[in-house]
Amino acid sequence: MLSWTGSAVSPIGLAFAVLHIDGGASALGLVLAAGVAPQILLLLVGGVVADRLSRARVMVWSNIVCAVAEALAVVLLWAGAARVWHLVAMSAACGAASAFFNPAAGGIVVEVVPAEMRHAANALLKIGQNTVKVAGPALGGVMVAAFGPSWVIGWDALTFAASAVLFARIDLSAGPVKLKARFTADLREGWDDFRSRRWLWMMVSQSALVVPVWLAGYQLLGPVYGARFLGGAAPWGTVVSGFTAGLVAGAAVALMWKPRLVGRMVCLGTGTMALPLAAMALAAPLPVLVLATAVAGTGLAISMTVWASLVQERIPADRLSRTTSYSTLGQILPVPLGYLLAGPASHAFGVRSTLAAGALVIAAAAVVPLALRQVRRLSLAAADEVTAAGGELVPAARAPR
Repeated sequence: MLSWTGSAVSPIGLAFAVLHIDGGASALGLVLAAGVAPQILLLLVGGVVADRLSRARVMVWSNIVCAVAEALAVVLLWAGAARVWHLVAMSAACGAASAFFNPAAGGIVVEVVPAEMRHAANALLKIGQNTVKVAGPALGGVMVAAFGPSWVIGWDALTFAASAVLFARIDLSAGPVKLKARFTADLREGWDDFRSRRWLWMMVSQSALVVPVWLAGYQLLGPVYGARFLGGAAPWGTVVSGFTAGLVAGAAVALMWKPRLVGRMVCLGTGTMALPLAAMALAAPLPVLVLATAVAGTGLAISMTVWASLVQERIPADRLSRTTSYSTLGQILPVPLGYLLAGPASHAFGVRSTLAAGALVIAAAAVVPLALRQVRRLSLAAADEVTAAGGELVPAARAPR
């Protein structure tokens, strides 16, 4: 599945396109921020729309919007008329499309995959997505060097168009479409479903703390650490490769292994994300740092796969997109604040001390949810339970809220 946030090739082309039109780091930051802001503003709306309408159709139109936005940007770049604000508008359009695409994509799995096969399907999706994350940046860099940034963005526009064609071929049997008299009633129902599940908002609260700390530590301060302590971009690229390789390996493990104690597995996977930050804080040798990032990638991929399977099992299909949109919003809302605080903190206390603090925060956040009995007991249904229910997951109806 393609989305603007998950594209691995276009960010390389976008960055060099901004530089090509004489934009600096501030301009690039503005373009990237323009892609995040619409997601924060429209994600809840996207969840309601995905539950009201055909999810496949929502995914088709989201990809069409991105294809058109990028195609227009490419024309302007080829004509030499592109300005930074044009790329800001393109990024914002694709970010808005992602706000509708992601809730629909998260809910469509329950429509197209039988219940007993969803865990394997989630693992296969992660393998594909993570493999693209490994190869995409390298491919994007080669394409920029060989053809220029406009061709990279043009290629990405074609992939969005091809994705729209493929999603249009998804044939879902017509089911009852739930329409409310008021849009806000659907929005409120999604919120009520989210907040009534203690295990869900507890884990989302964990993510709301871990995600900004991890992104600020790994994505923002990581390259700074690489430049100051590892010798430049090449060794840091090796570290990144270790993480992405771990993501692929973790998804492969999840395909073969279905842990039942999901709450404990997710907390363990979250805890592994403290390892790379701790390794940098301790100035560990490069091989140790690469191993730490590989372990973190593996743990993250396994935990994300089993978590997706649990959410699909526990939340009714007609409310899945709305409920998960609240979950996603809770995770990404603090991210801009994390980026803003990381720089001043590293200047005030030093890069390694800031990374050490981040590692401690992630390790503590990984443990706290286990204090809740519901989290400790979260489990996936066994295959025999699914079969006995004729393909419908029994625990979904009696799961603790």
